[in-house]
Amino acid sequence: MNLLLPGLAAAYLLTFARVGTLVMLMPGLGEQMVSPRLRLAFALLLSLVLFPLTRTLLPATDGAGPGLIGLLIGEIAIGLVLGLAVRAVLAALQTAGMIAAQQLGLAYAMTIDPTMGGQQASIGNFLTLLGITLILTLDLHHLALGAIRDSYALLPPVGVPATGDAASLAIRAVARGFSLAVQISAPFIVFGILFNLGLGVLSRLMPQMQVFTVALPASILIGMAVMLATLGVVMGVFVDDLGRFLAELGRP
Repeated sequence: MNLLLPGLAAAYLLTFARVGTLVMLMPGLGEQMVSPRLRLAFALLLSLVLFPLTRTLLPATDGAGPGLIGLLIGEIAIGLVLGLAVRAVLAALQTAGMIAAQQLGLAYAMTIDPTMGGQQASIGNFLTLLGITLILTLDLHHLALGAIRDSYALLPPVGVPATGDAASLAIRAVARGFSLAVQISAPFIVFGILFNLGLGVLSRLMPQMQVFTVALPASILIGMAVMLATLGVVMGVFVDDLGRFLAELGRP
């Protein structure tokens, strides 16, 4: 069987359009720190593995034409919608890190985000790197690969997906990401409220005391202790929620 035949080549191209887009946004393997050549090679190999399955689901095409272009755009759109939805949930770690940094007085400590680029809070970068490590350690990337395979049952390759369904998925993913960020940063929010309330009472009892000079080192020290005490719990919440979301993506 010659893979250079127009029908087979078009079918493989359509498979690679969705799989390649999802791999580029996949948690763990789709990070900016991973070599683009490695991601491309993995996407080509995964497309080849899934090709026997996806070929039976793809509409018949005889090479280039308006129909193939429409299917190609649709497959890329589906990959972007699903991949960005997962990224919205994964971004909960950066949001939680920013909230925690503001409560601890470390919002000014900004470093380069090694996963997506740009300046981010150092605590957020730490949580993101820890989250990616847990994703790879706990084999959640295998669940993501299963979601890529099952996405053909959820969204068959019939063209551009409905904008209403795409918008609904995006809204649910963003809402879930913010909800998860608040859950992860909840210990720091409670700490910030109680600590600032105590500082207010202290400043009223001892007006001559330089509260800010004492408060900032104490806030960082106690906040780090809170992080050490709750890190295992909050990362467990993140991993469980991300695993459920990935499982839902592959559920028709």
